[in-house]
Amino acid sequence: MKTMKSLLTVVVTALLGACSIGPDYVKPTATTSQEFKESAPWKVAQPRDSVNRGAWWHIYNDRRLNELEEQVAVSNQTIKSAEAQFRQARALVQASRSGYYPQVSAGASVERSRSNSSNSPKTSTNYLLNVDASWELDVWGRVRRSVESSQASAQASAADLESLRLSIQSEVAVDYFQLRTIDAQKRLLDETISSFQQYLVLTQNRYTAGVVSQADVLQAETQLKNSQAQAIDLGVQRSQLEHAIATLIGKAPAEFSLAPAPLDSTPPQLPSSLPSELLERRPDIAAAERRVAAANAQIGLAKVAYFPAITLSSSVGFAASSFSNWLSWPNRVWALGSTIAQTIFDGGLRGAQVDEARAVYDSTVASYRQTVLAGFQEVEDNLAALRILEQEAGVQNETLQAARKSLAITTNQYKAGIVSYLNVIIAQTTALNVETNSINILGRRMAANVLLIKATGGGWDASALTVVDGKEH
Repeated sequence: MKTMKSLLTVVVTALLGACSIGPDYVKPTATTSQEFKESAPWKVAQPRDSVNRGAWWHIYNDRRLNELEEQVAVSNQTIKSAEAQFRQARALVQASRSGYYPQVSAGASVERSRSNSSNSPKTSTNYLLNVDASWELDVWGRVRRSVESSQASAQASAADLESLRLSIQSEVAVDYFQLRTIDAQKRLLDETISSFQQYLVLTQNRYTAGVVSQADVLQAETQLKNSQAQAIDLGVQRSQLEHAIATLIGKAPAEFSLAPAPLDSTPPQLPSSLPSELLERRPDIAAAERRVAAANAQIGLAKVAYFPAITLSSSVGFAASSFSNWLSWPNRVWALGSTIAQTIFDGGLRGAQVDEARAVYDSTVASYRQTVLAGFQEVEDNLAALRILEQEAGVQNETLQAARKSLAITTNQYKAGIVSYLNVIIAQTTALNVETNSINILGRRMAANVLLIKATGGGWDASALTVVDGKEH
């Protein structure tokens, strides 16, 4: 009884004095600003503003794009791999938490032995059934720091998964709009080819009538064939984009196709977030910050090695020399004990491990701050792209109207015999190039629009990290 009281005294004293060795985590500061440099014509988001927080791609009102994006989460193999890594990290949290509880094992043995004394050799059989338990008291916070580290790592893994999902979703959208841009270019070239065929008939008729030389016919035919070659060449890029989309949604290219549908939409207006909101809205920034928390806990784990390990142990069971009375109450046995173990000399190992943990922490802090800066850059880049491309689109539209008018006037002059067919070719080429540029600018604006949504975190929020393994943290 005195032994039991002494043991309980040790347990209570140890638990009351329990502490967590090492620095408590404080979120590192990062460079932020009050507003984005490229703010106009964007505005700070208001509570009534609503980019679809989950399926953000719905703002484009494109049914086919919606279908493709929904397949990403289901079939993309890269996301499946990241999900498996997250489950692994979540399992490690539970593995760390197991240190809070005692380890219990049970066993049974039958041992037969013989002793050869000088007078009377004797054979005996011993029967043993025992249940053993051991528990290392978390006096210095080794388990707590381990759980803290693995929990933060699991949260980082969850944020990595969301960052990857957002990246692939945005890649699908960008590839989709690029493909639709090519469809628009193909439609333009098809219309141009039809027009050039009419011009070829016109020059052939004028040549037959003796009004123009054969050179005009050859020039018209060259212009037509060149446009036909350009239209065919677009098929290479379109096929590659179609194959890329198929891979992103987890399908073999042979099993996937998109019917031509020229891009004819314009980028929706998006409110920009406050710079400080990026720290909560971007999963890659959240992942970097959680890795800082994990590295901070590892410093505490390294320091715990300087303190002794206190372990309680117990064993209960039955021991007998005959099977018939093996499990009888008089044959019960038990034992209680405790141990304290401390490393006296390790040649500087623990000091080196603490220094290593501090260096890893400093590295993760720097990586976190760099990730924040990179996030701001991505937002500024795409805000600038959208602003400048919108201005360029306005000028390009005016240029297109002038080019079309010039082509019409030059065509009439050619029919009247005022100018040569070379003037028509120049006007045709100029109009085609201007209209192609207009289509490309629209495609770039759509891509920048998607990338701005990605840069501001899509529909994700760091509050999603409060639960990563089914429990509140």
